Amino acid sequence: MAEKQIKTKTISITDKSGTFSTLFHRIKGAKKDTDIINLRQILSNEKARLLHITKTKKPDSLYKLAKLLGRDFKAVRKDIRLLEKFGFIELISSHKNGRERLRPVVDADQVVITINI
Repeated sequence: MAEKQIKTKTISITDKSGTFSTLFHRIKGAKKDTDIINLRQILSNEKARLLHITKTKKPDSLYKLAKLLGRDFKAVRKDIRLLEKFGFIELISSHKNGRERLRPVVDADQVVITINI
């Protein structure tokens, strides 16, 4: 019996100042658009739920994903864009009735986050 191969997504973040205090300071919100801040936003229960539903239910559009989650479409789209930025989700474009449809796909089975200091 063949073993299932696990697909891993690796994210590496480097803190250039080299100290934990600076790293934690940035996490607490000193800069609004840093990768550390965005990564902290990703590590939430709602984003984990979004990834899980996308991986298991395989919705064919962002609208259907929002319905499965019971959330507002615009909020889901914003979360998807952030997850896409870090490579957690890929959006596959297709067209139906002259409209673009974006299908979210989670290709990885696990994510490894490394913070280099």
